[in-house]
Amino acid sequence: MSCYLTCCRNVDMLLFPYDILRLKQRLALEAGEFLRRHTTLCQGSHPYFPGLKLKLNEGEPPACPFLGAAGCTVYPDRPSACRTYPLERGVEQPGPGRPLRAHYFLTHHPYCKGHDEPHHYTLRQWEREQDLSEYNLYNDLWAELDAFFATNPWAGEGKAGPRQQIAFLVCYNIDGFRAYADEHRLLSAYRLDKAERRRLERDDGALLRFGFQWLEMILGGRRNLVPR
Repeated sequence: MSCYLTCCRNVDMLLFPYDILRLKQRLALEAGEFLRRHTTLCQGSHPYFPGLKLKLNEGEPPACPFLGAAGCTVYPDRPSACRTYPLERGVEQPGPGRPLRAHYFLTHHPYCKGHDEPHHYTLRQWEREQDLSEYNLYNDLWAELDAFFATNPWAGEGKAGPRQQIAFLVCYNIDGFRAYADEHRLLSAYRLDKAERRRLERDDGALLRFGFQWLEMILGGRRNLVPR
């Protein structure tokens, strides 16, 4: 199509925790190194926790650092926003104890010629073709945690205080959190069966889910984990 790769340039893209996890694995980088090379801090969805944006390569126009001559070099592990485009996905919490409700919004940038194509998709077809189910699962967990962060659970310690730094480590630097968990014997502090413990020891995604639960417990008193 005439617009091929146009949306990979001059892009303003937030990265979510699972996006970073998948990209750092794809590039065989430690999470901290990935953050230094490829992200910049930005305002999050509220004032109480920062977001991260993809750092573009210099040029005119600036381009995604993972854009090669033949296209996307990280395509199987591309971020949520790339998979979802030209849709944008948001979630709302209908009420305590109720599941999140997803909403999709159709963008229509002038450069995107896909809107002129005769082929049509249902939302379910698009989600399946773009392999969005796992990304949506993690992003929904992140949306719930970020909504909790919006209540300012670290009031009084100031920006980038010790508890917020731990939360940043859990959410964005999974390798740093793994080292922290090993140093403090964190997994031994909770009742976990052998299979779950083995999964947490080798699976970054499982550790990320555990980290989200742990943050909700230590910051908000939610009994998501059972202490020994």
